[in-house]
Amino acid sequence: MDHLKRITDEFTRQAQTFEVWAEMVDADVGVRFGTALGKAARGRLIDVACGPGVVTAALAPHAASVVAFDATDEMLQKAKTRCAKAGLSNVEFRNGDAENLPFADGAFDGAVTRAALHHFADPQRAINEMFRVLRPGGAAVFADVTSSEDAGESQLHNAIERLRDPSHVRMLPASELDGDAKRAGFRDLEAATWDHNRELEEWLAIVRDPDRVEPIRTVVRALAEAGRSAGIGLSIKDGRVVFFHRWRFLKAVKPAAH
Repeated sequence: MDHLKRITDEFTRQAQTFEVWAEMVDADVGVRFGTALGKAARGRLIDVACGPGVVTAALAPHAASVVAFDATDEMLQKAKTRCAKAGLSNVEFRNGDAENLPFADGAFDGAVTRAALHHFADPQRAINEMFRVLRPGGAAVFADVTSSEDAGESQLHNAIERLRDPSHVRMLPASELDGDAKRAGFRDLEAATWDHNRELEEWLAIVRDPDRVEPIRTVVRALAEAGRSAGIGLSIKDGRVVFFHRWRFLKAVKPAAH
């Protein structure tokens, strides 16, 4: 199956539950992204793989304009509804592939993406595209869950994620994410990291697929009982399987032209 179709199929089904999760994961999302973008936050922005538009709607009140860009129509519809309810009239909604952005070089002052890089078949290409469409001196923010720097733990973590959601490709170690940004041409990298505690049942419920969930529940509990943390603190607490997602929030700047 074409990977972009796999993404659209998964997020069409997950649209409702993913929207609820996206709202809850970071209560200060607008402040966090707006502060990181700095002066660029007041210009023309693009939210790459915008999903239900949580980041878009948080940034739009202070921006000249925002393009909400996603591969899934159902997600874009939720983004449209969210922005309409907020009375936002400066948002454009576009469907497409993050690895082939249909915009001119230097079209934006700022670019953001949240919880999406691990779904891209080629995250380096997506980051390169975000670099290309930024004006010189523009700012980008990449926010995503990362995996362990230990290759074995990273592999196990990503295997669990793929069993739950086949559109998942790979959560990168933080060092690889930073390296991809540098290879794209970004400079002045600033990063923050935090852990978001999860419960297995809450995480499994997002995919809305009982047939898929049951075997994953069995396998992940067995791993936890065996002491395999997968680099995400996989363990059993009061009979419940728990773990954490380690977020990386990376600000980067496209060097000004000389």
